[in-house]
Amino acid sequence: MFSQSFFEKRFDVKRVPSFQTIALVTFACLYAPIIIVIIYSFNSSPSLGVFESFSLKWYAMAWDNEKVQDAAIRSLVLAAVAASIATVAATMAALATTRTKRFKGQTFIYAIINQPLMIPEIVTAVALLVFFAMIKIATGYTGMMYLIIAHTAFCIPFAYLPIRARLESMDLTLETAGADLYATPWKTFQRITLPMIWPGIIAGYMLAFVISLDDVVISEFVKSAGQETLPTYMLGQLRRFITPETNAIATANIVVSVVLVSGFFLLTRNRNQG
Repeated sequence: MFSQSFFEKRFDVKRVPSFQTIALVTFACLYAPIIIVIIYSFNSSPSLGVFESFSLKWYAMAWDNEKVQDAAIRSLVLAAVAASIATVAATMAALATTRTKRFKGQTFIYAIINQPLMIPEIVTAVALLVFFAMIKIATGYTGMMYLIIAHTAFCIPFAYLPIRARLESMDLTLETAGADLYATPWKTFQRITLPMIWPGIIAGYMLAFVISLDDVVISEFVKSAGQETLPTYMLGQLRRFITPETNAIATANIVVSVVLVSGFFLLTRNRNQG
């Protein structure tokens, strides 16, 4: 019979032939298009295929474009509001599904919360379009609340998963000790549970914020006239005439995402070291 160490050595993925080559090709397929977009955002020529010289004029043009400014501000506000509401709802849902005894229908509730992850986004977008169209006809209201509700509903599972994972990895000893010392459920949550799950909440908020900021399908179906977000504005430009200004806007979105991820990593690392 073979020993356990033999199988561990035998099936080490790093020893698989061409593993490094496959990994490099995979990373190239993922990041080469992004790198090209970043490079051509500094192209002085309006051509998307010929790089002439280094220039920042497309960034300046995007910065001075009032439509880009309005769309960017609208996207940031929408993402912040939707991510905040989604994170609060996801935290309450995670507590309700992890800090109680198992009950009938718990798996069904878990599936319902994660429904937006299982159903194609285009299906969700069409359903929201039909549902909100009925409300618009009945009420005459066409404001931003529809986008906020749609983004919040879509972002809840993205915020729920890291918060639930954090709660499931926590030891119940401290919370039980707090209850034994006559602390109320709210006081136990405020003083014990919340500080311990804070990294998961930040991760959930960050993920929900980025998902909302980058969403184009649901926004395109739900938005009313004059409610362009940055992704839908970029989509509209791609339908008309493509210039490196779109590359500059895309690069700015990449920078925002990288800053958010880096900030979250540094924050959680400092908390773990502390």
